[in-house]
Amino acid sequence: MSRLFQFLCAILLLVGPMIQAQPAVPPPTVIECSGPAETISNDTETIATFRDDVVVTGNNIRLTCDFLKVIAIRKGDPDSTLGSYGNFKSLVATGNVRIVQGDREATCGRAEVFPGEDRIVLSESPVVRSFDDEYTATGPRLVLYRGQRRAVIEGNETERARITLPAIKDLGFDAEPGDGQNP
Repeated sequence: MSRLFQFLCAILLLVGPMIQAQPAVPPPTVIECSGPAETISNDTETIATFRDDVVVTGNNIRLTCDFLKVIAIRKGDPDSTLGSYGNFKSLVATGNVRIVQGDREATCGRAEVFPGEDRIVLSESPVVRSFDDEYTATGPRLVLYRGQRRAVIEGNETERARITLPAIKDLGFDAEPGDGQNP
């Protein structure tokens, strides 16, 4: 099971660049969309929304979805019309969400990133898998905790938590001659 936990912890790296700054200067995060992009600021937050064919590229990550809402702590002059972006408070991606990093991907209908809590919540038919399909995790809701090597795959009475792993080697014993079992 330690390989499973290593895999699930590696999934935490999918959105690592969005959760915590890296020691080296990472490339900028770029958000593009086919529809309107809107930014609204108040005294404490800057809220940006992006619609239609949203693509986010950043430090070894690519996120695609139909709608993205980013809430950042506002910094700079509180009287300016548009505030400067500070740290991310939350990021919510909905509709055909796909997050790819390295040889792993997560797909779902909704992904919520809470950088201050080092927590990511995947819901609406989430699937986390390796591209070689060696590992897959599904359930109604997956909660990934950064830095804790912890992932919770929640099940319920209508949809069970499910983890698919590589085959376990045969731990049986060799049949004795004449006991009726095929060798």
